[in-house]
Amino acid sequence: MTNPPLLGCIADDFTGATDLANMLVRGGMRTVQSIGIPSREVAAGIDADAIVIALKSRTTPAAEAVTQSLAALAWLREQGCEQIFFKYCSTFDSTAAGNIGQVSEALLAALGSDFTLACPAFPENGRTIFRGHLFVQDQLLSESGMQHHPLTPMSDANLVRVLQAQTGLNVGLLRYDSIAQGVEQVRARIGELRAQGVGIAIADALSNEDLYTLGTACADLPLLTGGSGLALGLPENFRRAGKLRNLDAAQLTPVPGGEVVLAGSASLATNGQVAAWLEAARPALRIDPLALAAGAPIVAQALAFARAHKETVLIYATCSPEEVKVVQQQLGAERAGSLVEHAFGEIAEGLRQGGVRRFVIAGGETSGAVVQALGVHLLRIGAQIDPGVPATVSSTAEPLALALKSGNFGGRDFFDKALKQLARTGEAQ
Repeated sequence: MTNPPLLGCIADDFTGATDLANMLVRGGMRTVQSIGIPSREVAAGIDADAIVIALKSRTTPAAEAVTQSLAALAWLREQGCEQIFFKYCSTFDSTAAGNIGQVSEALLAALGSDFTLACPAFPENGRTIFRGHLFVQDQLLSESGMQHHPLTPMSDANLVRVLQAQTGLNVGLLRYDSIAQGVEQVRARIGELRAQGVGIAIADALSNEDLYTLGTACADLPLLTGGSGLALGLPENFRRAGKLRNLDAAQLTPVPGGEVVLAGSASLATNGQVAAWLEAARPALRIDPLALAAGAPIVAQALAFARAHKETVLIYATCSPEEVKVVQQQLGAERAGSLVEHAFGEIAEGLRQGGVRRFVIAGGETSGAVVQALGVHLLRIGAQIDPGVPATVSSTAEPLALALKSGNFGGRDFFDKALKQLARTGEAQ
């Protein structure tokens, strides 16, 4: 590496990693995202202020998530990172057993630290925390639709209670009234919580200003955990210390070639984005998991469909929560998800061989399957498309432009916005 990175980040899924990387680029940090721990050859070419390692640990067994996360931490420390950030979803979801608490606890122990914050708030996307309760827009998390998530349902909005069930550490609350009084009061309250034996504190946040306050107050903590919003204030900490160079963090290499939209998420936001595409009478093909399970040649049909259209096509498995339940009842949740992810990976690779170079991908699990199938190991992060979703370009021999979208992110017109942004990745932003 030309210069040691300042911030090392561990994300529990692929789209969450790009969400965090997007936030850091907005703050002026040149950021790369690695798909898993970089090989020695890949690492040698990294020159960045921040490195985000994308794992696929949100829905794995807790012990496996801990092992992967500790391996990522060890690698980041070897590179010289001064602070570590553990990124999870702004809806605080993992599995019923809970990976957030176990991973946070393990990272704290490995760093020899006794305290960290947990703050998934992302006000720009409607995620706020008040008195320890997570809201999605005007609804409690448990009433927002997340209670029906097919893989990680969230039926409790009280994050202190949710997190306490996942860790042996004492969980406390850093309340909004302390944060409203500024950086010094936050530091004082953290001191009080530590004296009380609290190891992890849920932090309230109602606005970006709160997140900047938290970021500044926690500049010296070895570990921070949260959604991408908590990273808002971190670049300025390094800038104040004279460690961050003033370079264009968002400039990317242009990527010519064909384009496609692949949507696997069943979230409300992605359902709306698929509906907008269909309402515009644009070409789209739906993947049926039951047909996949029955052995139908879905991948070949999808590739033939894409070849038959000169326009950009949408290939999707997105459906309503009710339809998801029907499929899972017949196939089982794990098999249904695995079938669709594998199919999307094969479709993406077939499209790449046919000349597609720009991919808009909706859904964390879908994004993970596609980038792995495409052999993508490292992404340079560019300008924001929508809050939480940047344009990216791969470091592969033949570069690919990708927009990796968390299922619940993006406006109804996201697919169009993303395609336009990827088509002009090389332009100054």
